[in-house]
Amino acid sequence: MDYTIQQSVSGSFEDVVDATVAALDEEGFGVLCDIDVQATLEKKLGEEFRKYRILGACNPGLAHEGLSEEIELGALLPCNVIVYETDDGTVVVSAVDPNRLVGVADNAELDSIATEVRDRFDRALSAVADEIDAASAD
Repeated sequence: MDYTIQQSVSGSFEDVVDATVAALDEEGFGVLCDIDVQATLEKKLGEEFRKYRILGACNPGLAHEGLSEEIELGALLPCNVIVYETDDGTVVVSAVDPNRLVGVADNAELDSIATEVRDRFDRALSAVADEIDAASAD
């Protein structure tokens, strides 16, 4: 079952993270948390892991609208966007599919909000690819 939307790019990991944060900002999302999974697993377990960041993204207006409709929705927020490096050096940006996420609430009033978030995530991921492609063309 697909539960994310993804975009693969060829660029440096840090540049892709920066481009992702900027693209989310352009779509009205703030990054509430930034978890460096690689560093955390090294520190807590002494284990090596690929470059992997979890960005907790939130659009305040859409969050307010959703929470006003379904108070328990907060258990599903913020929406996670991940950036990770594959074994071949490609960097993947992946966002939770909000339609799948809010589907667990079984509240049709949330459908339009989920669609709006999905549209914004689609544009943000496309913008990341465009920015990284443009930077590598220079």
